[in-house]
Amino acid sequence: MGRRKALITGITGQDGSYLAELLLGKGYEVHGLTRRASTFNTTRIDHLYQDGHDPRATFFLHSGDIADGARLVHLLQEIAPDEVYNLAGQSHVRVSFDQPEHTGETTGMGAMRLLEAVRLSGIGCRYYQASSSAMLDASSPPQDERTAFYPRSPYGAAKAYAHWMTRNYRESYGLFAVNGILFNHESPRRGETFVTRKVTRAVARIQAGIDDYVYMGNLDAVRDWGYAPEYVEGMWRMLQADEPDDFVLATGEAYTVGDFVTTAFEHAGLDWEKHVRFDDRYIRPAEVDVLIGDAGKARSVLGWVPRVKAPELARIMVDADIELLGEQGRHRVDRPALADWPVWERPV
Repeated sequence: MGRRKALITGITGQDGSYLAELLLGKGYEVHGLTRRASTFNTTRIDHLYQDGHDPRATFFLHSGDIADGARLVHLLQEIAPDEVYNLAGQSHVRVSFDQPEHTGETTGMGAMRLLEAVRLSGIGCRYYQASSSAMLDASSPPQDERTAFYPRSPYGAAKAYAHWMTRNYRESYGLFAVNGILFNHESPRRGETFVTRKVTRAVARIQAGIDDYVYMGNLDAVRDWGYAPEYVEGMWRMLQADEPDDFVLATGEAYTVGDFVTTAFEHAGLDWEKHVRFDDRYIRPAEVDVLIGDAGKARSVLGWVPRVKAPELARIMVDADIELLGEQGRHRVDRPALADWPVWERPV
């Protein structure tokens, strides 16, 4: 029995970086798929770098794209991973309204290409698909694995396609393929245009006297926020199960965007009402009002239990952004206000 191997698409993202850390800690050989760019885009995983010439190296990056099926087949045959985690795709809900075709191509069709590559390669690996609570009908919370689908964004629709293709390949070809229906999960590594990180980054900058305001959209949306490092452990547990199945990961606790804002500002000793401004440009064409997950199945089958809830999460992220701001210095972070960013980069 040799060292277990895993291939992670989307390894440079929040979840990919934490998953890589988790698997390396468990003794895996980890391979990641990265898109070629003229600038470095590996900030979240730079600390994991190992010289590929070192015979003891267990972390490797491969150039490729989820839109290139032939490349995926080649890599799978070359690496022969025991586990494949598909975390790739356009993942910003608000941006998906501006770029629906790209979202469908990467988030939806990308999953199909990878599933087909797994089938054609014949390597017999276990496959994890990153599904999303954005697929689900929000009318009757809490939502679980039996909740009907009612996606309210191009992102949610693309995730629903990928979800059903994963089940189709499991049932048609006998692949060990699972869907992880993850509710919102955040961390200090979350992208700056996502609402939680937008808030905590703004708190750090306002406390430091760099900015005065942050511009927000809907503060009444209800979400179930968890901590990303705990959620990637749930992904791993799904692929260790005796049988492939689909699982919801969630905390089961509901907070509004306004609750998160209040906690974040209070943790830094600030009054949010003095610094938060409304901007209707951040309102989505269609909104999911209430998402609260029921992870009872994951608890009973996988033994997965989340510990960090939204208030503690907000404090963790505020502390991290304050520390990051201090490390970078004002001359490096004094960028244009988020309200001045191009529309496709604006957070929800």
